[in-house]
Amino acid sequence: MDKNKNSYIFIYSVILVVVVAGVLSLVAVLLQPKQAKNLEIEQKRNILAALKVTPETKDVETTYAKMVKEIAVDEAGNEVASDDALKLYVANTDKGIKYVFPLSGKGLWGPIWGYLSLNEDLNTVYGAYFDHKSETSGLGAEIATEHFQSQFSGKKIFDKSNKFVSVKTNKRGASNDNEVNAISGATITSTSVNEMIESCLKSYLPYIEKSRK
Repeated sequence: MDKNKNSYIFIYSVILVVVVAGVLSLVAVLLQPKQAKNLEIEQKRNILAALKVTPETKDVETTYAKMVKEIAVDEAGNEVASDDALKLYVANTDKGIKYVFPLSGKGLWGPIWGYLSLNEDLNTVYGAYFDHKSETSGLGAEIATEHFQSQFSGKKIFDKSNKFVSVKTNKRGASNDNEVNAISGATITSTSVNEMIESCLKSYLPYIEKSRK
């Protein structure tokens, strides 16, 4: 075949595209198990972070297996055996039993997520972990810093009259046990964190109220 003909160039291009697409598809398939495993390890690391435990990468799975048990609850707050039910995590730590609740929401520019751990009284926050996809560096992205997250420790999700109020950021500064300082210049992200925590914990409220001590 004449290599200068348009038909040759067309056929060569088609074959090249098919070969490259096939190789990329094969690589993607081969990498899927590793990617899934990495995501699983990252999730376990984040749950442990909410428990104030930060093992080396090689120790994450071992540490998690020793400390954490996953349970599922229905809308009435009953423990069930179902993949479709709400998931939460119960951890046996050297500071006692802790309950870890997954959080997810929408920030200014994209998804935000995290985990909030409560003490055995299911009222007092033990630890918090937050992350984001695309919040503004130096502003909304501060939710992923230890400085912001550490404020949640010791805060309450019920007020003094035993009403669920969650934990909220306050741009004027924390004034009670149910508030933390908002991030200066990041009002929308701070508000999004409020909404995320409150809406996600509300889903678990029947379980929390049944289990409180």
